Amino acid sequence: MSMLQFFIAVDVTVVNIALPSIGAHFDLDGNALTWVVVGYTVAGGGLLMLGGRLSDLLGRRRVLLFGTGLFGVASLSAGLAPTFPLLVVARLLQGAGEAVALPAAMATIVLMFPEGPRRSRALSVWAAVASCGLVLGFVLSGIVTAHLGWRWIFLLSVPFVLAVLPAVAFLVERDRPVAADAPRPDLRGALLLAACPLLFVFGVVEAGEPGTPAWVVLGSLAGAAAAGAGFARVEARSPDPLLPPRFFAHRTRLAANLVTMLLSGGLSTSFLLFTFYLQDRSGIGPWGAGLTMLPLAVSLIVFSLLVPRLLARWGARACVLAGIGFTLAATVAVAAVAALGAGGMTMIPAMVLIAAGMGFGIVGLQYLAVGGVTEDDAGAASGIQRAADQLGGATGVAVCVGIGFAPSAHPFDPFLVATLLAALGLVAGAVVAWRMPARVPVTDPGERTG
Repeated sequence: MSMLQFFIAVDVTVVNIALPSIGAHFDLDGNALTWVVVGYTVAGGGLLMLGGRLSDLLGRRRVLLFGTGLFGVASLSAGLAPTFPLLVVARLLQGAGEAVALPAAMATIVLMFPEGPRRSRALSVWAAVASCGLVLGFVLSGIVTAHLGWRWIFLLSVPFVLAVLPAVAFLVERDRPVAADAPRPDLRGALLLAACPLLFVFGVVEAGEPGTPAWVVLGSLAGAAAAGAGFARVEARSPDPLLPPRFFAHRTRLAANLVTMLLSGGLSTSFLLFTFYLQDRSGIGPWGAGLTMLPLAVSLIVFSLLVPRLLARWGARACVLAGIGFTLAATVAVAAVAALGAGGMTMIPAMVLIAAGMGFGIVGLQYLAVGGVTEDDAGAASGIQRAADQLGGATGVAVCVGIGFAPSAHPFDPFLVATLLAALGLVAGAVVAWRMPARVPVTDPGERTG
């Protein structure tokens, strides 16, 4: 299960360093290149709830095999894409494959270990393996982009897929037969949920493109609002909704997912700003940028291993607040470096702070988001948590980078505007996190039914 998370983490970070090379190949600017990042995360985030529900209804092994295979085919298509639109389509399919596979993998881990120290250790291993994937992604991105070309950053995922598929087939217990009267997945709700962030991101990104008609932007934003309202209406009437009504009764879990969205927005924005600053402002090539970001990736492993010990001692809320504080300090450091025009090496303290923010914040929020789950809703809870993470990251990049780097939107330094917007989201997340319980009981039978 962690190997699945590993190669998906590789795919996330390996793209960032290669963005300038992709832009040079297709003659695109930074604003348009956000689609390579947000296309993947929006599709994944929008379909993660469906993926989580499918794993509960159809069985985790079946869903794992299908999602992993889809991710592999999409990775191969992205590496061979002859045009930028086809590359974006392949990235959308990669996100869909991840959305189907990851909730089933996370649910499998959650159900293997009871709540308490064993589960927190298991989730820390999950996070640490993902951090190793980030490390390898940073290093490989520079080497591969500099010596083999940007297409190989997508083709690297194919061998991992070929390793995971037989492992799932032989090691994961077979699923029970699907009952004839089993509920059907809410496909209408899933499509509306995927359309809402996709239209919103499209409107925000296109608003920053010179010459885009106003009706295109307004129509996209209106469509996003309509899709969101339609999703709420369909879910209220569906006999088996993607987002069960009891989810909203569990206030700690609801707050944890909201804070996940806000924190992920700040983290994803910072990752992209690092890449743009190192290569566009400092003139460092792909190989040098990958090595410069290595302290960030190594720090991620350290904090992912440290946090589980502090989780039991401090409580989840304290870890989450610490993670938000570290990330907020990192955004201030990014803005300061950009304003002073300092060299790329001065970004290293900000990178370590980002690693601390992710290690403390995301691990603590994952623990809170899956508290009290059962066999019947583990997949849904995992899918919702992953959706909050990815949709938050995609929305954060679209808003912060889309507005910050829009040439016609403002006369200010784009790095300063993007980091300011990210900081506002982090402050909002800290307010919500502060209102959560200081400590969540390890076992709470009332919360299992709530």
